[in-house]
Amino acid sequence: MDILDDIKQTFREGSTLTKLIYINLGVFVLVMLTGVFFFLAARQNTLAEWLSVPSDLNILLHRPWTVVTYMFTHTGFLHILFNLLGLYWFGKIFLYRLDGEKLLSVYLLGGLAGAAFYIAAYNFFPAFENVSGLLLGASASVYAILVAVAVYDPNMELHLSFIGTFRLKYVALFYVLLSVISISVSNPGGNIAHLGGAAWGWFFISQLGKGRDMGSWIEKLINGLARLFKPKNKLKVSYKQATRNDYEYNRMKNAEQEEINRILEKIAKSGYDSLTKSEKELLFKQGK
Repeated sequence: MDILDDIKQTFREGSTLTKLIYINLGVFVLVMLTGVFFFLAARQNTLAEWLSVPSDLNILLHRPWTVVTYMFTHTGFLHILFNLLGLYWFGKIFLYRLDGEKLLSVYLLGGLAGAAFYIAAYNFFPAFENVSGLLLGASASVYAILVAVAVYDPNMELHLSFIGTFRLKYVALFYVLLSVISISVSNPGGNIAHLGGAAWGWFFISQLGKGRDMGSWIEKLINGLARLFKPKNKLKVSYKQATRNDYEYNRMKNAEQEEINRILEKIAKSGYDSLTKSEKELLFKQGK
């Protein structure tokens, strides 16, 4: 299918930001489609649950992959819409200042930090005693990207339609404070995860300013895995120049010299402009 080929080509040739958006969309479509099949079979769709971080440590031990998969998993249209809009806007700003490999490491490690804050909160604070939950969505990673670029270039101005112009540091501060205030209002686990992502974004840039790239190891890991799974070209092409004896060599040189003499005679009679393109190229090659 042409559409599928176009998507594959866009993914291969796209930036790190494009790939992250595509992965989030792909997982969302997969979750939605499996939901249709589960609905028709009169069964509960458990795929999203198996991709989300459980607050229960016993369950988490049997689903360790969820600390990564959750940051690409969404189950609602508005949920993925707002997260991907934030990822696109702040990811573009990030790429204006830093490279794609750092964007990937901040996204992944910011998501891991968000999961760590979420798990710690649900197993430490009395408010979550006897409460179990699931964490999913890219928002902790988006917060990490936002805070990282805000710390890197705090005075960068953002022009917001119908609102005005604000410096990036104030935009980041607004979202962080909003998450803190919202912990006791709604979605406490998600807001705590936002703070984990924000903390990693700040820590990453603060260390980068000291010459320490705290995400370099994950960049090397991703690049190593990419090389490992890259298909190898088994077709080997070798070039071998045909052997020529002295007679053949001298014959070719004499023929070439005769052609040069003919071109020189043509120049003497009709001028250089009378030469063809191939004659000019041969004369130029001989002159070199």
